[in-house]
Amino acid sequence: MANQMIILAINAGSSSVKVSVYKSEDASKPPVQLAEAQISGLTAPPATLDYKRASKTICKGQEVEGVDSQESAFEAILDHLTGDHDLQDISDRDSITHACHRVVHGGDAPTAHVIDPATYHRLEELMDLAPLHNAGALSIVKECQKALPKATNVAYYDSSFHQTMAAATRTYLIDPKIAQRNGLRKYGFHGISYAFITRTVAEYLKKDPEDTTIIALHLGSGASACAIKNGKSLDTSMGLTPLEGLPGATRSGSAEDILNKKSGWKALTGTTDFGHISSSDTPECQLAFAIFVDRILGFVGSYYVKLEGHVDALVFAGGIGEKGASLRTAIVAKCRCLGFELDEKKNGALAADVVQDIGREGARHRTLVCRTDEQFEMARSCARGKQMARVRDRGPKL
Repeated sequence: MANQMIILAINAGSSSVKVSVYKSEDASKPPVQLAEAQISGLTAPPATLDYKRASKTICKGQEVEGVDSQESAFEAILDHLTGDHDLQDISDRDSITHACHRVVHGGDAPTAHVIDPATYHRLEELMDLAPLHNAGALSIVKECQKALPKATNVAYYDSSFHQTMAAATRTYLIDPKIAQRNGLRKYGFHGISYAFITRTVAEYLKKDPEDTTIIALHLGSGASACAIKNGKSLDTSMGLTPLEGLPGATRSGSAEDILNKKSGWKALTGTTDFGHISSSDTPECQLAFAIFVDRILGFVGSYYVKLEGHVDALVFAGGIGEKGASLRTAIVAKCRCLGFELDEKKNGALAADVVQDIGREGARHRTLVCRTDEQFEMARSCARGKQMARVRDRGPKL
């Protein structure tokens, strides 16, 4: 079909590459997911492939030979997609019209950008601010331009959502000239996730996003909190880089290279598996759990005050936020004084819904779990043709 778009939503991590495939034939309707492929274990061979066509699992943990980098992983995924004869919408690589790339740090960019040489160069300049993610994303962009010459590449930035923060929130108390020259300010991240959370929670509450005010917690191996007022970011826990704010699997929640890769709860417990940490009775795991709860509560309390108590819901998202019933219990118990209360039965038995209410009936505020989907959020925006611009050679500094 002339208006059909086949969209790849690509998320390149430090040790994995995930590609979701969507089809869009009508910009007014959500794109349909056709397939999803992920290759993991790039830093701990052998690399393995997980592959789904629609909702059917085709393979899981299948070893793939000769894959040891983001580029080779992406090539292997492309070969797998085009070689799947049951995936009829992708007969060859030229069937792919768009490739959406999750780029963690986009500087001051308020919108997604079509990736041209100027965009690519500007993102290279930001590489040091998000070393765990931007480097991998840019290597995939370069590979994509070679492997899919007819596709339009678009960068979606995790930092864009937070461009609405006020100057008093985003400004560091350092020499203003040095800050402006070097782009030293609070940016915030997980923005693609927060955009999805805001929109889907608003739909669930039967409100317009512009009338929706929430405290959202994206809790995974990288974790952050965000105060969202009337659909826009008011404040967030991450700062100049993703290192600032909440601790994560290998991040301490404060600043340098050792604090990016050799800190967090792994340094304390020896594992990045928060499921194990939350169920363990060892002193180290109990301390890591308590630290995480303590830091999260600090942001929830601060944001509740900043929002003057006008909050529609406290929203848990991200892998840990969605799966960590005991973590949700510990956090909400301490937030009872603010009007958040759990229904323990709902909290312990989540359904498959995108948004679920786990709060006690009659509580002052709602407590929700949202199954965030950054891949879908990029594909949806791309299909609607929204918020895509080109970086000019001499435009506003990213």
